[in-house]
Amino acid sequence: MPELPEVEALRDFLTEHLTGREIVRVLPVAISVLKTYDPPLTALEGHEVAAVHRHGKFLDVETADGPHLVTHLARAGWLHWRDSLPSGMPRPGKGPLALRVALETGAGFDLTEAGTQKRLAVYVVADPRQVPGVARLGPDPLADDFDQARFAALLDGERRQLKGALRDQSLIAGVGNAYSDEILHAARMSPFKLAASLTDEETARLYAALRDTLTEAVERSRGIAAGRLKAEKKSGLRVHGRTGEPCPVCGDTVREVSFSDSSLQYCPTCQTGGKPLADRRMSRLLK
Repeated sequence: MPELPEVEALRDFLTEHLTGREIVRVLPVAISVLKTYDPPLTALEGHEVAAVHRHGKFLDVETADGPHLVTHLARAGWLHWRDSLPSGMPRPGKGPLALRVALETGAGFDLTEAGTQKRLAVYVVADPRQVPGVARLGPDPLADDFDQARFAALLDGERRQLKGALRDQSLIAGVGNAYSDEILHAARMSPFKLAASLTDEETARLYAALRDTLTEAVERSRGIAAGRLKAEKKSGLRVHGRTGEPCPVCGDTVREVSFSDSSLQYCPTCQTGGKPLADRRMSRLLK
């Protein structure tokens, strides 16, 4: 799933390629991705793009004197830029294409979604806060006013484990499964540690890891073409998705805990005092 750094890089890319250009066609290919109907998709046509914004993991294309096109790429969605869009109408039900946006220049972008779990979401709204997922977002962790005191206040009394708290979009916007693993590894903390149990020193360490990990990922992604962002994300990860590989910090083997629809990765030496975390699903499989 694209998270804050990748969506921020897409925002930069689209700002350069879309701003000041007119949208001439918006072609829905998979109707299921469209979550709003008023205003219609055609309300975007004939308007220039005024700006591109990011709200957590949401991309927001703002048109001049027109509506916003807001999208959430979900787990398997992606944006593909094309300097020259194919001629002719795309055929519904053929391949992963979900939505096509065409500019007056002949360029544009496609939104695609792989797999069978269709969660890619597109909204056309007068105000991005009309999108429920945007309205409930917590603060952006890279905002100038997101200081350590604000972070500590968010965690005060939070009874959940750190992994779940970091992924909660209503608590902190933009962090998902991959970067929560990376942040906790950088902070040398167990994903199962309770947020409310952090000392002042641990809170400071987690805050620094949060800001540094996301800032470094944004910088790595900046200037990279949209089609290469997925590979760039994977190459920069130290523990997430690297089960069985050596930890780049201490050399211990990266371990995994599996859940019904996801998994987390961590280093026992760096994060849990050398003790493997219980993986109940794997334990059941081994019985």
